[in-house]
Amino acid sequence: MTLVNLEITDEHIAIISLNRPEAANAMSHDLLMELNEIIQKVDQDPSIYCSIITGTNEKAFCAGADLKERKGMTDEQVVSAVRYIGDTVNAVENMHMPVIAALNGVAFGGGLELALACDLRIAAKHVKVGLTETSLAIIPGAGGTQRLTRLIGLGQAKRMIYTAKPIQAEEALNIGLVEQVVEADSLMDNAVQLAKTIAGNGPVALRQAKTAINKGIQTDITTGLSIEHLCYKETIPTHDRLEGLKAFKEKRKPLYTGK
Repeated sequence: MTLVNLEITDEHIAIISLNRPEAANAMSHDLLMELNEIIQKVDQDPSIYCSIITGTNEKAFCAGADLKERKGMTDEQVVSAVRYIGDTVNAVENMHMPVIAALNGVAFGGGLELALACDLRIAAKHVKVGLTETSLAIIPGAGGTQRLTRLIGLGQAKRMIYTAKPIQAEEALNIGLVEQVVEADSLMDNAVQLAKTIAGNGPVALRQAKTAINKGIQTDITTGLSIEHLCYKETIPTHDRLEGLKAFKEKRKPLYTGK
């Protein structure tokens, strides 16, 4: 069975679906291998301007690491397995185009860490999210302590990590962990519509905006502004920039090609 599905739409959008519903889409080694292959494939496709990551059915986006698989592992093997999850999450964050997490079900542990590596998060109303690792006497090891803190602030991140208690979608929205909460039956429609809106903009500009934001947030304001200026300069010699100006003058929708 294919553990990760890929659909590419005519609107330059890739939909990546974790497909291990019998195990709440937990991150087995095989699932991670397939996910990495698809991430690489999508990231190398210049025709894809925005991606969506979701899970099959309404039960789980991703319940995190496959703890059953981990039972027979040595300490060194556990550390290696967590590193592989972290590398996969990093690969998602480093994709050139904007990435949307469509949270169709629970996102716990590594599942939430995967969502945190995406640029935007839309959750169905019934969804719960949490970094539950301290309840298992470990800590988030695939970026959770760092990305969650940067996203929602020190106090709220400490509360979630120290208590290990999941929170409901509405609370996640209130503290800025997700950007939108919708009815479950309209989740993918909303995610695809957002992706279409994003993909209608200049692909080079989207890449450079993502770089400026992600690199700039890790620095002081002066360095961040320098990063922004360098990214801005990359958009100037493009055909898309001229097409945008022409389309604006002609009062029509621009036809961007990513060049």
